[in-house]
Amino acid sequence: MNEYLIVNDEVRDAVKSGLPVVAFETSILTHGLPQPHNVNLSKEVRAIARSKGVVPATTAVIDGKLRVGLTEEEIEFLGTGPGVAKASYRDLGVLLATGGSGGTTVASSIVLAEMAGIRIFVTGGIGGVHRGAETTFDISADLLMMSKVDVATVCAGMKSILDIGLTLEVLETLGIPVIGYDTHILPGFHIRRTAHKVLYTAEDPEDVVRFMVSKWDAGIKGGFLLAVPVPEEDEVDSGLLRDAINRAVCEAGEKGIKSKDVTPYILSRLGELTRGATLKANLSLVRNNTCVGCDIAKCYSRLRKE
Repeated sequence: MNEYLIVNDEVRDAVKSGLPVVAFETSILTHGLPQPHNVNLSKEVRAIARSKGVVPATTAVIDGKLRVGLTEEEIEFLGTGPGVAKASYRDLGVLLATGGSGGTTVASSIVLAEMAGIRIFVTGGIGGVHRGAETTFDISADLLMMSKVDVATVCAGMKSILDIGLTLEVLETLGIPVIGYDTHILPGFHIRRTAHKVLYTAEDPEDVVRFMVSKWDAGIKGGFLLAVPVPEEDEVDSGLLRDAINRAVCEAGEKGIKSKDVTPYILSRLGELTRGATLKANLSLVRNNTCVGCDIAKCYSRLRKE
């Protein structure tokens, strides 16, 4: 622990006692979803975790402090308050020095999770290699940080707006195993299947935990990416999604939107262009990922106690 890190008592005691704990990000709360869906979903995933006997550990930066484990009032503040930043790994030091607040991305959330001793992290979809990155070099810090911390990331794959093939290449270069959860085909966030296969498949939480324990007990650094397909009933039509992404990406380029503003803009436009279909899928997949992540956390806790 250090003077900049505040882990709430419930989370700290659970980690110390070996109880199941799952970390959650907050950039989806601050920049990923419209109000009131953002606050409602953040509260809902916490409730899902508790209903499954798992302690939720939501991460954020609040008033210049790294926080692991938030109150509902703090979630309301992040989801509705003005001037809350999108806090990736590069932003953490500046926010600490200036007393700022930010919703943590995958990259920063998994760092905070590891600092607090948490091994399982749940999100919607990870960032990756953006289309046109061969000229823009727009590659999310999520990938690099996943290679550095011993945390398993449970998600629905890469965000649909990315170049999935190139993202897989970078994941391979960084040594991050991509594991399909009960699937041999890589999920694509809003859709259940992409054109890409996965090398490894886990059929249940026990499989995932065996991968985790074997790697980390051997002293091999780095995380895992567990890709869970969005529930079938909430999958977006692939043709509709493809057309909407192409249009939104073109619009972002025409408006000169760059860097960390690209993803929030495109995801917002997808919701409009698909008449809410991507928003429905997003909410559904986060709930589903939470259930899977909690099952893994319970299995990991049980195995460690044994």
